[in-house]
Amino acid sequence: MRHATLRQLKVFETVARRLSFSRAAEELHLSQPAVSTQIRQLENHVGIRLFEQLGKKVYLTQAGETMLKHCRLIINQFREAEEAMDIFKGVSSGTLNVGVNSAADYFFPHVLSEFKNQIHDAKIQLTVANRTNLIEKLSDNEIDLVVMCRPPTEIEVVSEQFAPHPYVIVARPDHPLAKQKRISPETLLDESFITRETGSDTRDAIAEKFKENLDKLKITLAVQSTESIKQAVRSGMGIAFISAFNINLEIALNHLAILDVEGFPAMRHWYIIYRKEKLLPPITRSFISFLHHRGQSLIQDFTPLTKAYAS
Repeated sequence: MRHATLRQLKVFETVARRLSFSRAAEELHLSQPAVSTQIRQLENHVGIRLFEQLGKKVYLTQAGETMLKHCRLIINQFREAEEAMDIFKGVSSGTLNVGVNSAADYFFPHVLSEFKNQIHDAKIQLTVANRTNLIEKLSDNEIDLVVMCRPPTEIEVVSEQFAPHPYVIVARPDHPLAKQKRISPETLLDESFITRETGSDTRDAIAEKFKENLDKLKITLAVQSTESIKQAVRSGMGIAFISAFNINLEIALNHLAILDVEGFPAMRHWYIIYRKEKLLPPITRSFISFLHHRGQSLIQDFTPLTKAYAS
């Protein structure tokens, strides 16, 4: 084991996470034989099989599962050492390692582009995932910073609010409610709702807004894709509770209409979230400052529909 290399450990972690030599090769930009060679060399160092193949599927052995836990700790220790050294190199060094949920994916590349214009040498690694995966990656120290709407309670974090996040009710433009004014929220209880899956930020926002009538809400379709929600509404399957950040194009093209519902938009906020004990690299601290100073205006410039709800 003492002769194992960091490269072998990184290849092993990727194969173990993907449970596929071919997908690991794609992620690592290596050939599949090269990946197989690295795993074989690591197994020779360890002296025991780490993977087994049953049919066409690859599985971790019990030894492999134990090895994976230690492997991730070792990789993270190297990464933390690199980040600690970056502190002595200055803001332009290091990598901004940030994760966002799918709602932020509509505007976040624009924000990153503006940040990159300020720090030309900045390297950026962006992860787009659902809430559960982002929290896991933050907990495992795979990402340094997360932008989402609901701070986690599972781990100790610092949460800094930096921009409003409005949610609205949308329907087809020819829906009977589309032309009405000041619609009572109780009227919506007769409608079929399309929404995100349980555990998502959107589903949590619905529960908060309709808490007194949540058991009366007719959620007829729950999906993991915001795009699927919009297409389902356009096809006439129902109305949707959705982030205002996600519908600028559809509103402009008259594919969707925002319903004038009393008490809406349902206002939440975007948060910058990082581990409480995390030693943040200078580039990450610089990005946090950038979000506080320019984040809200950049988001609203890129998603003009949300400007009306800024206050």
